[in-house]
Amino acid sequence: MKRTLYLSIIREITSLFLLGLGIFTLVLLMGRMIKLTEMVISRGVALADMGRMIICLMPSFLVYTIPMAFLLAVLLTFGRLSADSEITVMKACGISLVQIMPPVLLCALVAATLGLYAGVVGVPWGNRAFAAMSFDMLSQNVSSTIREKVFWDDIPGIVLYTDHYDEERHTLSGVVINDERNASRPLTIFASSGLVAGGANPRDVRLILRSGSIHAQGRGGEYRLIHFAEYVMNIAAPGGTDTVTRAPREMTVTELHRSIASPSTQPKLRKKMATEMHSRFALPFASLVFAVLAVPLGLQNRRSARSFGFAISIGVLLAYYILLSLLGTMAEKGSFPAPLALWIPNMVFLVLGWVLLRLASQERSLTLPSVEKLRGLLRRSP
Repeated sequence: MKRTLYLSIIREITSLFLLGLGIFTLVLLMGRMIKLTEMVISRGVALADMGRMIICLMPSFLVYTIPMAFLLAVLLTFGRLSADSEITVMKACGISLVQIMPPVLLCALVAATLGLYAGVVGVPWGNRAFAAMSFDMLSQNVSSTIREKVFWDDIPGIVLYTDHYDEERHTLSGVVINDERNASRPLTIFASSGLVAGGANPRDVRLILRSGSIHAQGRGGEYRLIHFAEYVMNIAAPGGTDTVTRAPREMTVTELHRSIASPSTQPKLRKKMATEMHSRFALPFASLVFAVLAVPLGLQNRRSARSFGFAISIGVLLAYYILLSLLGTMAEKGSFPAPLALWIPNMVFLVLGWVLLRLASQERSLTLPSVEKLRGLLRRSP
């Protein structure tokens, strides 16, 4: 009997999970479709290349959408079981709420494993591949994307501004460049004129700058000023082995750990790397947290299981990700240790889920004051 029950719960959670995963991923993808569509229209990117870029973006989306879809699936499953009085029948047959948890925890473990693989393996691979493909498309028609009196930041880590740009000759005048590819030694370059040319590698871009100066900042407040008659700035395509020029989201967990431990890494960058590394483990763990939280929340409903499940899932997700974003920002600024900041939301929601689960197993519910009671309290208050 339990085996049939477990299989039924697993099948329902799986089907709703896949449906929610598709919906949530599509919603997040729509935010990037505007820029991708712009690349197709303005740069002539082929639809096949656009499809490959979407595939590269998928791991970054899945890290977030897997816990979201799993929470929704469990809420809808147990909301339906509660609304159809199937939970009451199970209890009448001697099946307690604790005995119903194994299939939910098994599904949560699978979802957490998928999220962990997406975060640890998929995210660095996808971001590197996306950056390389974007750079390839940019290098093919870089001269057509630069605009005068507009800050041009299509190349990661570089912001270029020019007073005048000749599209036919590819010449620049009044050039200002901020180069932060090496975060430990940012450069600000001023040049009276310049030329956009190709590099030795077909994928590289070369800027030939004339009559200018380089302002370099280093560790310990070091500052250097260099004047030049001609300066050749080579911009290599991403995807190499030098982790100095990579963004934290493009680095593997091993590379992040190595860079964090390196004394040459700037403190600000070290905090950002620590936040990125811990987020790749904390987000997949949210599936296990939501398994404990979603079951008692789903059982609270007696009517309209689907609308209730959607409303509760949106509320829980907003609360979770707002708290995660707030603490993550504080960790990057150094106001909070990264390991503690990224795991606090999981601990808070896990404790809340455990309390609700104990109340539900004891046939008790978390009673909240109604709207009428709140209004009465507000009227009585001076």
